[in-house]
Amino acid sequence: MKRYCLFILVLLTVFSACRKENAISTDPSHKLVFSADTVMFDTVFTTLGSSTHQLKVYNPYQEDLNISEIRLMGGENSRFKLNFDGEAGTVFQDKVIPANDSLYTFLKVTIDPSDLNTPFIVEDSLLFLTNGNTQMIKLVAWGQNARYIVADRHINGFPAFKIVADSLETVNWTNELPYVIYGYALIDSYGTLRINEGTQVYVHDGGGIWSWSDGQLIIDGTAENPVVIQGDRLEPFFRNQPGQWDRIWLMDARQGADHQISHAIIRNGFIGIQAESFVHATQSALRINNTVVENHMGMGVYAVLYAIEANNMVIDNCGQYAFAVVDGGDYLLRHCTLGNYWWQGTRTTASLYLSNFVDQDGEHYEYPFHWEMYNSIVYGAQEEEFGTALAAQEYDTTYLFDHCLIRTTKFDNDAPGFNACLFNQDPMFVDYRSYDLHLSDVLSPAVGTGSPVIANEVPFDIEGKDRRNTPDLGAYQF
Repeated sequence: MKRYCLFILVLLTVFSACRKENAISTDPSHKLVFSADTVMFDTVFTTLGSSTHQLKVYNPYQEDLNISEIRLMGGENSRFKLNFDGEAGTVFQDKVIPANDSLYTFLKVTIDPSDLNTPFIVEDSLLFLTNGNTQMIKLVAWGQNARYIVADRHINGFPAFKIVADSLETVNWTNELPYVIYGYALIDSYGTLRINEGTQVYVHDGGGIWSWSDGQLIIDGTAENPVVIQGDRLEPFFRNQPGQWDRIWLMDARQGADHQISHAIIRNGFIGIQAESFVHATQSALRINNTVVENHMGMGVYAVLYAIEANNMVIDNCGQYAFAVVDGGDYLLRHCTLGNYWWQGTRTTASLYLSNFVDQDGEHYEYPFHWEMYNSIVYGAQEEEFGTALAAQEYDTTYLFDHCLIRTTKFDNDAPGFNACLFNQDPMFVDYRSYDLHLSDVLSPAVGTGSPVIANEVPFDIEGKDRRNTPDLGAYQF
């Protein structure tokens, strides 16, 4: 019996020694598969704390895979800690995953939510290099105490979003804690989102606020406590960096429930406000009062067949247009300042652009268009700051500039649509590089040259100064 057992043991050893190990694949089409493309640490900490998540790494092939490198991109300075297959570190090399097998990666983050130097959203990436393929896994954690709006719906053709005001629901955002938007905050049809005075809203890269057709956005700031909407990067370098988030996107409001933006500062995005009709053009409106839209990579206000009334609005420093209208619509602007110098790069477009048509899929469409602008300034670094593309008037098209200061080489007061305007005279802003478009001197041509009739309709400037006696052009009374 002992001899028999010994024989079996020797036989097994021989077979084991003769068995070949699986070959390691070098096929560049063989990539790793992960349990997630983003590891989201979605715990909001109220005290110093940490959280650990796992990421499973799969090899779905019949051959072994050699991971040439695994790297925590933030290195030793990362707020995240990495443990791969039981070993801690920031860089690992030549890790083999057997055929049809997997390995575990454990990730930990430690956050002090009261540390004001901590970003609202803490990010890093985990790199995997296999057969010449680089694959990245995003790591995302919440930092400071805030109310986090995190996209949880994904529909093909639309950006990721989270419904923050459902149908027949009115939601108030208050100023106790800042709001941080990751993705899009969506107002559904027949829902209303009201953002109260003093509320700070920080939007992550690629995100924004989106009102679906028949939804309503109300931004209800005050002169003392404006609502501020900007990017979520708090480092000094990003203080005046445009393009940090996407836009406020407003589809048609429902009749009797216009979109309203009062005493807001909207800055550092790609487009400040995009107002676009889809269902019932110009039957509802966007009403903007005492609001600054500044430092956007693309446009300050982009309107598509919409109705907009704006008083005491300032738009400055945009990479393309300050205010662009396409497909017509109905617009009334009083005491507005469009000052576009775009000193971060090259701009070839006018500050103000008006169009009443669109060419789409080989078809030409024209729409009714009405524009009125009073006691306002349209100025900037270009010789031509007023651009138009107005088609033959198949539909009613009118525009009027009354008591405005405009930089243009194409028009003067003899041209139809202009009354008592000033042309190509420097308004003498305080400092456009500091986003200060106050009038700097009593000698400014904009001082005292406004229409008193219009001034009585908008009697106080953006800062609450009375302008009725000797009204200046623009949003700021000298």
